[in-house]
Amino acid sequence: MSGYLLRLSLSVVLTAWVVSTLVFFLLHLVPGDPVAVMLGDWASATDEEALRRQLGLDQPIWHQYLTFLGGLLQADLGQSLFYQMPVSELIAERFPYTVQLALMAMLIAVLIAFPLGIWAALRAGRWPDYVSMTVSMLGVSIPNFWLGPMLILVFALWLAWFPVSGAEQGLSWVLPAVTLGTALAAILARMLRASMLEVLHEDFIRTARAKGLNGFQVYGRHALANALLPVVTLLGLQLGTLLGGAVITEVVFDWPGLGQLLVESIQRRDYPVVQACILIISVAYISINGLTEVVYGWLDPRIRVGR
Repeated sequence: MSGYLLRLSLSVVLTAWVVSTLVFFLLHLVPGDPVAVMLGDWASATDEEALRRQLGLDQPIWHQYLTFLGGLLQADLGQSLFYQMPVSELIAERFPYTVQLALMAMLIAVLIAFPLGIWAALRAGRWPDYVSMTVSMLGVSIPNFWLGPMLILVFALWLAWFPVSGAEQGLSWVLPAVTLGTALAAILARMLRASMLEVLHEDFIRTARAKGLNGFQVYGRHALANALLPVVTLLGLQLGTLLGGAVITEVVFDWPGLGQLLVESIQRRDYPVVQACILIISVAYISINGLTEVVYGWLDPRIRVGR
């Protein structure tokens, strides 16, 4: 296990360096001047040059890159060009909102997907199977940028059950979490159904039935437990994506998370914030995928992660 954790740590460090390097140079190649965005169209050339010198943007790109890498080695993400505050403080302020939204969306997805997927697998080829898969197909087909405004229109404006946007009120997370969770639930339900159908035809399930075990023991303890591995893979991938920032959903609901901060910073050409956001996204993604393999070993002792 210690060898696996070492490889995971090295993989995270290497990925962080590659991603941060690519993002740094790509951002500087994109047309647009952060100084012009900050000062506006009516600023004088003297003011622009002074601000550019103050922010260090007058230095050669290789010098800016070495300064950026040196800051990363000291766990310094730099200073925001727009907010004029440390980027680490911005990330610490916004990231908890993204974590909250991702976890609630994951919970909603699991609560919807597991009953649907198991029901469809146990009634394969009959009307419950068709109903479950039709519902999941609808969930996959409906895009977030349409579902989000529809939920706002119905449940926030017409019924006034939930806030329209923001994160100030207690139930503000419900609509954005449902928007994210329904699409994920549809994918999980289909994956769980396929995995359950494969397991239900295995010899150990027939053996369990022959021993006279009841339905809960056969389907819950044996079938479901062995069908979880591909589902855990999908959960790990999707949780990494959600933690990376559900950009569209956060923008639609004005949710003050990492995704919205990333979009705002791209528009403002706030290089340090964009670099930090994408760095956090990549590290979170690869870390969760690595920890998913640890969960494999817990679910199936035949898998040895440490090898």
